[in-house]
Amino acid sequence: MLSPAFKPKSLYLIQKENGLHGYISFDHEPIPKEYGAGIGFYVAVWPLIDEPLAGFQIGLPSTWIIPDNSDNKDKPLCPEGTLARKWKERGPTWSSVFQTIEGGVGYWAGNHFRYGPPKFSMNGTPQCYDYEVGSPGWSFFYSDEALPDDRLGIAQLSNRLLIPPDGITFEGYPNGEFLGYTWMTLPFTDPEKGDLPTGDQSWTCFLSAANFKGPIAFFIPETWSKIARLFNYPFLYGRGLDSRPGIAGGGAIEINTVPRFEAKDSAGRIYAKLPKLQFPGDEGGRSILVQEVTYYSKIALYDSFKAWRDRGTFCSGQFDNKGAIKPKLTPRLTRYDMAGIEIVGIEGEEGFFNTEVFPGNMWGLQWKSGVEGMMAVFPQYYRYESNKYVAIRESEVPAETGLNEQRFRLAEPGRPYTSNWVKINPSVNAQPRPEDHLSKSKPVKEPAECLVVDYSYPDVQPRPKAGPFKVRLADGSLVTYYWYRFIDQPAFWQYTRRGDPNAWSAEKKAKLQALVEKMHTAWTIDRDYMAPPAFGRLVKLDPALLVTPPPGLEVGYVPIVVLQEAAQK
Repeated sequence: MLSPAFKPKSLYLIQKENGLHGYISFDHEPIPKEYGAGIGFYVAVWPLIDEPLAGFQIGLPSTWIIPDNSDNKDKPLCPEGTLARKWKERGPTWSSVFQTIEGGVGYWAGNHFRYGPPKFSMNGTPQCYDYEVGSPGWSFFYSDEALPDDRLGIAQLSNRLLIPPDGITFEGYPNGEFLGYTWMTLPFTDPEKGDLPTGDQSWTCFLSAANFKGPIAFFIPETWSKIARLFNYPFLYGRGLDSRPGIAGGGAIEINTVPRFEAKDSAGRIYAKLPKLQFPGDEGGRSILVQEVTYYSKIALYDSFKAWRDRGTFCSGQFDNKGAIKPKLTPRLTRYDMAGIEIVGIEGEEGFFNTEVFPGNMWGLQWKSGVEGMMAVFPQYYRYESNKYVAIRESEVPAETGLNEQRFRLAEPGRPYTSNWVKINPSVNAQPRPEDHLSKSKPVKEPAECLVVDYSYPDVQPRPKAGPFKVRLADGSLVTYYWYRFIDQPAFWQYTRRGDPNAWSAEKKAKLQALVEKMHTAWTIDRDYMAPPAFGRLVKLDPALLVTPPPGLEVGYVPIVVLQEAAQK
């Protein structure tokens, strides 16, 4: 028991895990089945924490897409031997953990390079959570090494934007500006019937920011279909995201991993402290976090894209509103817990805020207290009583606990993300500039000689056409990338090697390459594809991520990140 005469400044408390868990979320009215070809919305981007913390994971508002297998009532979609099959509570079909598209804007415990603001990252789970795919080369932060060839699943599509494995960074310190993103099914390839029956749906990620608009990457359809052959389970053919409509069912802020401090006062009462979590607020005490939630049918883009591919009928890429529907949103009441123990007093009549749907079908939080200037602060302190944690104000925490003085551990720069696709060390004639001369905001390119030098391993895999190039990002990391012909990028190697059971025909590869070349020519990054938001301003992506193809590689080539490491100071 602590003495009343104890001096808080000398108290050292051990940081603990499991500080906060819950889903601050919204529902919406039912969606007609034909609107399963895409989903998108605009999400606020802001620094939820004011310094980069270790052991911290909260996803800002996002959604989860799964294939619609509602016709299957009792047969398992996750084969024996997969990770998710062990989760018995997900049975009997395991449809919610069979395949997913996740990700979005947020903070993840596996981030290697934290810098305060959040990042945007894609994520897909093609095989019952056996592995995850978060970029054109790496998993969702779970490994330093690039994924094996047969697990690569995202193809780099944009020739103007880098996609680092640690996520897409933003310019400056955004404070409630919006990022639009949509997952849309596009038929880049035809369905396959042979040994690996595969649908034609390539789930493609579109972004809408102030300085970049357009598609950035897509999931290769075989990413979803090959689980059936791998586990010799024919029932799964035609049931993955390559073939089935996608369903989502709302969105949420996923509070996953938050540290805490805990201490007792002289009477033995337990108090807890969380990191400061802040939200953008307006003069009315509103935090508007999501707007323009839209579902799409194939009329929105799929049909016109296919006509462009097959018949040459021009497709602008702009989503057709005739194939769009905006469901009415409804808020949910959140259940919060700390180390499995329920927390009360955060939301509701006695709480700090309510989740609301504001006029214009915008979702967010209506604050009743905790607003400081143009930022609102989530309750940081709690007292344990009657088998629950109760949210309290800082003034209610006894000084003797020392909680007020505790500081959460900051994140250190992580290990590099590496790959073995190319030999990164250039020749003597193509040495990069010393890292301490790198600009923090402008790309730094190698001397011109490197544009014609090739450092890949000979006769093993397709070679890049230009590189290496290096840029320093807002998170303090240094990214190395090369330019590849689109169809020669690492994500396609498993489908382009001679003799590989997954190998594509020369005709299929040529047709896909030609289609991407048309997109690079016609789909520019300075016009709308998603309809613009009705409220607020768009956020800016980190300018260092915006690249220009080298001379001669303007069309049909894409930048592929091969290394991300901490930059020297």
